[in-house]
Amino acid sequence: MAKVVITETLEKEINKKFKKESIKIFELLLSLEKNPKKGKFLNQLGDIVLKEIKYKSFRFYFITNGFKLKFLKIEELSDLLIKFVRMSDKDSQQEVIEDIKRVLRTIGDGL
Repeated sequence: MAKVVITETLEKEINKKFKKESIKIFELLLSLEKNPKKGKFLNQLGDIVLKEIKYKSFRFYFITNGFKLKFLKIEELSDLLIKFVRMSDKDSQQEVIEDIKRVLRTIGDGL
């Protein structure tokens, strides 16, 4: 089973924006523990994959190890870490994706 981590900033943003409905959203995000191949592929930077999951008109972005996700069976993904980092509505989707990619590139250059 994969491990799903939701950043503290994103968790606060979800709770503030969705109130009681946030429980459904967290269940959706945590469902990746059992099905880590779920989500729409957006981009790959090195071995890091950026994907999204939709909830109504919102998108939740997460990063994970693309090599493991692509080549291992679901049962073998016990050490896979899936980290949710941002969310957006449809209007700010491209801006948020570009921002995440910029941060990943910056981190990658520092390694």
